[in-house]
Amino acid sequence: MDAAQRVMCGDPIGDLDVNPILTLGIEVSCLLVVSHIFQLILKPLGQPGPIAQILGGLVLGRSGLSHFQSIKRYFLQDELADYHELMALLSRMMVMFVIGLETDVPHMARMFRPAIYIAFGGIILCSIFALAVFPFVYQETESHGDKFVFAILLMLSLSNATSPIVIRFVTELKFATTDVGRLAMTAALINDISCLLVLGVIAAFTENEIGKRIGMGISAALTLVVIIVINKYLSSWLNQRNRNQKYLKNAEIFFLLSLIAFTASVVELYGFDSSVACFLLGLMFPRRGKTARTLMHKLSSSVSTFVLPIYFGYLGFKADVTQLKGFLIIMVVIIMLLSIGGKIGGTLMACRRLLLPLGEGVVFAFLLCMKGNVDLLIVRIASTSQQWGSPTVNMWQVSVVLTTLIVGPIVALIVGRDRKCFGYIPIPLELQGTETELRILACVHSPRYISPMVGLIAASRGSTNATTAQYLLHLIELRESREPKNLMYHQQEDDLSDDEYYAGNDVVQITDAIDVFTTETGILIQPIKEVTTFGSMYEEVCDRAEDIHASIILLPFHKHQRIDGKMETAKEGVRITNQKVLRHAPCSVGILVERGLPGESSIPTSESIRDIAVLFFGGPDDREALAYGTRLGIHPFVNLTVIRFSPASSRDPDLGSVLTSTISEDILLSTSSNETETELDNAFLADFYNRYVTTGQMGYVEKFANDGSETVTALRDIGDMYSLFIVGKGGRGFSPLTTGMSDWEECPEIGTVGDILASSDLDITGSVLVIQQHRNIKKIATNND
Repeated sequence: MDAAQRVMCGDPIGDLDVNPILTLGIEVSCLLVVSHIFQLILKPLGQPGPIAQILGGLVLGRSGLSHFQSIKRYFLQDELADYHELMALLSRMMVMFVIGLETDVPHMARMFRPAIYIAFGGIILCSIFALAVFPFVYQETESHGDKFVFAILLMLSLSNATSPIVIRFVTELKFATTDVGRLAMTAALINDISCLLVLGVIAAFTENEIGKRIGMGISAALTLVVIIVINKYLSSWLNQRNRNQKYLKNAEIFFLLSLIAFTASVVELYGFDSSVACFLLGLMFPRRGKTARTLMHKLSSSVSTFVLPIYFGYLGFKADVTQLKGFLIIMVVIIMLLSIGGKIGGTLMACRRLLLPLGEGVVFAFLLCMKGNVDLLIVRIASTSQQWGSPTVNMWQVSVVLTTLIVGPIVALIVGRDRKCFGYIPIPLELQGTETELRILACVHSPRYISPMVGLIAASRGSTNATTAQYLLHLIELRESREPKNLMYHQQEDDLSDDEYYAGNDVVQITDAIDVFTTETGILIQPIKEVTTFGSMYEEVCDRAEDIHASIILLPFHKHQRIDGKMETAKEGVRITNQKVLRHAPCSVGILVERGLPGESSIPTSESIRDIAVLFFGGPDDREALAYGTRLGIHPFVNLTVIRFSPASSRDPDLGSVLTSTISEDILLSTSSNETETELDNAFLADFYNRYVTTGQMGYVEKFANDGSETVTALRDIGDMYSLFIVGKGGRGFSPLTTGMSDWEECPEIGTVGDILASSDLDITGSVLVIQQHRNIKKIATNND
């Protein structure tokens, strides 16, 4: 913070050959360009961005081009050190705030206990190693000063893990939404924050005035609490003030960021590092409404594009490999081996206690070896307190950079080769339990489908113990041409993005509906927007499903019901998109035909019980429909009834005894691939019956028909009894139950039964959800075996 004071207060910083701001701007520009070049080279090799950015810093810094005197005189002027420190401080503040803002608190809470074991397993073993070699390192590096402080700094340097790099790695390697990725990120955050807290205490209490330091610490904590409370009420006020706007105004965002910068500055002025404070500000920031959404929209892209490359590149920029000679090289190797070895040993022991697979433990260990944030603070503290000499400081900086550059590619290689564990492997709902996390990607083209989609999402949460993740993808058609917008930046205000221009007022209505839903229920839906043509819209849907590791994609039907009950076609492009998603989707797909499905406002009240019927004819799609319906049926305000349609010739008075008999829960696992679909259907229904029907949680009814006309009659009889019908698309093979029904089929993408239910000729009051199971189920089952 002293550097920031000198820069901001205009203290003389020497005779610079050029303007320092211009020099800093050129350095940052060169760093972004070189990092981008490295990223273009390394991305096809599977290497994440931080590796390229650190390499970019090495090339431009003391180890590379700045080693030449002409460039060094320009880039590494001693008087620019304060500007570098200020840039690092601002980057660290912004990165930690965004990390806190993006942290999924419920998921982090569920991972907290195992993450504690993993984080502190490595910390403890690394600390033991540090204490063992402390006398040797202290003597050989010719350090001086307080030995106790030196020992603590050595322990922190070996045991810390930099959460920004770990989170960036996990995100770019595309396993951030898996349990493995969440556990790794949570463990890294716990490790990083623990080390930062200890480092802050050490930095604050190395001086003699302990009483004064305690008072300053209390004042810093009170300031943080006050700003967190102010953010809560300010966010609510801004949400109300901008309820008819897409986003907050730029001036309002600037004021919020100013509050964050003010809090960080106060913490730094009191002599504490502001990283933890900024993280807590982001973590405790209210997630509901336009305020949080605007901050995410404005900051995520800029931090990812500009701040993080500078943040990571600064690590390489500071290190000077060329100055390592003789014994210092041996010391760098010793420090790296102790750090990596301690992390691997401690993490694997923790994973063994938690009964985690060895492959996951190895990835956790290497991820937690990544250095950067704490190490730079350690170097700064050691330099200012004159604990270490210049060669020792440089040795530490080089070991930090080399450790990250070595373990990074190892992690990328392990994850790339073991996609079964870390990649996206969609498992059909039929093979999952209701306690497994359900990840929903619901798609809408206009506000028309917001109410039914949101209502379906609410019911999909099932019991209070079930875990779900909800994403709403707003698909916006890209027009062929658009009028030019010759506006200055300040004239554009918040209408800066193409998706808002193309979507018109739909964005406001959709986001308002999400905000109301979140406020009333506490269920957080993450909105996403994509602007594309209908021809490539299915690719965006499938890519998003892979990115979030979706369990099911929910699509709106291309027809909607008019006031007179007739079904009217909206856009043919919607139908084409649905057809292509069904063919290429990486997971199960549901198409929702809206025929009166109530919105979310009627879900959470006991007076508005929702009645849902699962129509079971047989086949993999119907089993998937029943599996999804079971998730809805365990919702406390939902009544679910399974209606099984069977041929009249199979009517057997003893058929009910087959379902009421006790069957092991392992039936599905023990069935062989040679069993018929009918045997699989019976086994799946029997398991459902024993779990939910015999306990009175859900209902079960059997109906018999000779042909398709009798099936249609049975469907017409129950048309006004339920608010939602769930049925599989097909995959049943030849069935007398649907004989003749395909003669009137208009929309094959929703199957024979779904098409009848969506027809204007069938007068029903309930909406229809047609589900298609992911087509690679056999391959997945074989891999799991």
